[in-house]
Amino acid sequence: MDRSHESLRLDEDGVSLVGEFAEAQMPLSVICHAPWVLVEADVVEGRTLTSYPSPRTDIRNAGGEWVDEEVVVDEGLVTSRDPDDLPAFCDTVVEETEEGQH
Repeated sequence: MDRSHESLRLDEDGVSLVGEFAEAQMPLSVICHAPWVLVEADVVEGRTLTSYPSPRTDIRNAGGEWVDEEVVVDEGLVTSRDPDDLPAFCDTVVEETEEGQH
């Protein structure tokens, strides 16, 4: 089984960059397993998001609310479950990016 998605949360530079974007209230967009980076960056508490099912327990343990929806937007944070959600995800990412800082 390929577990390369697990390496996302171990990339210190990536986690740091996500934390900086969150602190600056810049739009963030993640799909599939990438919410693990949000958990590691400690930016999930009090937020509602979605993901592939496997990160949901980590999201909840980090104080977030996990929902099973195609796209979820929470104050500039755009999340989706998997590649099947890409059309809606991409449209929403464009909208949130155009809005800018939240």
